[in-house]
This record gives sequence, structure tokens and C-alpha cells, in this order.
Amino acid sequence: MFELEIFETVNLLALLLGTTFGMVAQKQQFCFSGSIKDYMLTKSTKRASSVVMAMIVAIIASTFISSYFDIDLTDTNFFKEDINYFVIIFGGILFGTGMMLADGCGNRQLIKFAQGDSNSLITIIFIAIFAYATTKGLLYDVFSPITNNETLIHLSSYIQNVQMNIYVVLAVLFALLLYLIKKIKRIFSLWDGVVIGILISLAWLITGVIGEESMERIIPLEGITFVYPTAKSLELFMFYQVNELSFPISIVIGVLLGTFIMSFINKKYSFGCTAAQNINRTKYNMIGGALMGTGGVLSIGCTVGQGLTGLSTLAFASALAIISIMGSGIITAIILNKKNKLPMCFIFEWQDNPNDYQI
Repeated sequence: MFELEIFETVNLLALLLGTTFGMVAQKQQFCFSGSIKDYMLTKSTKRASSVVMAMIVAIIASTFISSYFDIDLTDTNFFKEDINYFVIIFGGILFGTGMMLADGCGNRQLIKFAQGDSNSLITIIFIAIFAYATTKGLLYDVFSPITNNETLIHLSSYIQNVQMNIYVVLAVLFALLLYLIKKIKRIFSLWDGVVIGILISLAWLITGVIGEESMERIIPLEGITFVYPTAKSLELFMFYQVNELSFPISIVIGVLLGTFIMSFINKKYSFGCTAAQNINRTKYNMIGGALMGTGGVLSIGCTVGQGLTGLSTLAFASALAIISIMGSGIITAIILNKKNKLPMCFIFEWQDNPNDYQI
């Protein structure tokens, strides 16, 4: 009855993908920055384990899909020419600092807002404004002498941004996962990481296979990321004449929708954090959002954009970016914790059986 153009089908599938992502992330409170905070405050490794599991599944599933459907993941933005590793590291440091100040990365802020934390809307708006300013606005000229610095680009060229060896990467991640879970049976509780890892790989299938057939619009090969798409979503909301609904924007809308739906089922997290009474949340949300918007563009992605989507392509630049983000996040968390400004709203602990096998 209803015949959809291919780009409309892609947008619809992106909406479903984002909705599923939002529902799973809300149910389990999947979060990169939260994994740092959990370990810092309670030594819990549950959410960190889910993050690592998502990385593993995303890499395996994306490699299978790209091989089976002959998708060249090196055509993505993570392998762009004239890579500047110094800017990627700098952007990662900015983003990692920002996500801890704002108590959540770009994706996490969408989740928190849709489940009832109105403070996160401030962060989302500042992410969007500063991401757009860094891409096309005032901040583009400010950072241009660094991003387009021939010396830095030349120095970066000594290390080619090639696809890393999948066996080496998986070996490192599996070792990290075993260190984090401590007990073998805990691995079966990391279903959220498995689902999110699969969703990351399905994005390549949608844009790289279905989207390739589009004659009405050019659909680039792209995955799930949140910083610049948040900026484009705000642009679509304000100036719909100069923008159009796309795969990344549909993902953002889907995450908000999925989280909102799940918040009625899983009501435990459906309100703002009340554990930060001694923190000027508005100030921290504004500064954190600004740093994430700028840093996310400079590092070519956020925690999900580089840590999952980029890493699923095995790009060396993506590994460098997520290491910079997490390293900066850890240092910032340590500083905030010393000042008693690292809020803990919920405890995420393992639910163990007494007879679980110890590694």
C-alpha cells in the first residue's frame, strides 16, 4: 500500500535502530562515563564490562557484515586522508573532561533527558551549538591553524591510519573483559553490551547495503554517533528548509523515543539525579556540553562514535581517540571525586550466585 523511497526506508530503519538502542540503554543505564564513575566510587565493574562487551561484539559483527556484504569500512570518515592524530588526541581530552563534568557523554545525555532529567537538555543544547560552531562556525576558524597544520599532519603521516589486526584487538579486549568480570558466569548478564554491539554493526548494513541502492539521495556509509548528529537535529528543528531528515538524525530521534517508552516500563531511573546538591549542575552541564561538542568534532566522534562505531572498523585513529577520551575521563573523575563533586545516583553492582566460578 505504501511504497517508500530507499532513503525513507533507511531513515525508518535508523529510527527503529535508535529506538532499540534507547530502550536497551535505559533499561541497563549503559554508559561509558558511568563505568568510570562506578569504579571510582564503588569499585563496581558491571557497566564497564558491558561497554567492553559492546566493543567486542561490534568488532566481530561488523567484520562479518563487511566481509559478507563486501562493505569497505575504510571508506568511512574514520579513515579520512591527512589525519591529524594530535587533534584527535586533543579532541578526545576535551570530550573526556566534558563528559565527566556534565555527568554523561552525548548519548548518555539523550538517555537522561528522555527518562526525566531536565538538566541534561542544557548539555544537549550546548553539545549541538559547539559541535556546529566547530564544524562550520566561529570555532572552525579558531581551530583551523591546528587542525590544518601541515607540520602536525606530516608528523601524523609517519603512523598510517590502517585497520588494526582484529586478533590483536580482540585479544586485548577479551583480556580486559576477563579482568573486569572476575567471575565467568557474569558474562551472561552483559546482554546489553551484546545487543548494542549488534546494533552498531547493523548500521553498516543499513547505510552500506540498503542505502547504496538509493537513487534519490546519496547515503554515505556511516554508523551510530551522536555529537554532530545532535547538532544537525537542532538545525533541522530550527531551520528545516536547509536540512533534511537523515540516518544520523533518525538515530538521535529514535534514542529519545526508545528511552521515553522504556522509562514508563523501567521507572526506577525516570527522574533527575538528586545526589548532586552541592554541585552547580547548570554550570557543569554548560561547560561539559561545550567541551563535548568541540571535542567530539575534533576527535571525529564521541564515546559511541569512536569507542564503538569507529573501533568496529578497526581504525587506529579510533583506538587513539577512545583511549584519549577514557584517559581524560579518568583523570577528571579523580579530580572531581577529591572535591566531592562526583555524584552517585544509583548503585550498579553484580548480582552474583554464591557458587559462581572464580577466575
